[in-house]
Amino acid sequence: MAQEILCHQRVRLSYKDAFGYVIPVGTTSLMTWVTDEGMIGTEGFDIDALAVFGVPAAIVGVSEESTLETLDDLMDAEVKAVNLPAVQRRIEIGMPGREALNRM
Repeated sequence: MAQEILCHQRVRLSYKDAFGYVIPVGTTSLMTWVTDEGMIGTEGFDIDALAVFGVPAAIVGVSEESTLETLDDLMDAEVKAVNLPAVQRRIEIGMPGREALNRM
């Protein structure tokens, strides 16, 4: 069976669509949800570099009792870090990823 190089998924948020991507890199995978204005993602994305371009971005992570294995897990995970454009959109550390995406 061929290894899946990229997983792509679409979901409807409150007022817009988001597109999810899983990108295998070595022994791990980068995961992200992207809207027309911003993104949430796992560690490995440089949200400060995105801030230079005015793109709101947040890193989401898990608590001790949960894991990030699917794109759905990313929506349920809590925001761990945000850049300045995300702060300006009222995205806060601790909020769920889905709520952060709805503000982007």
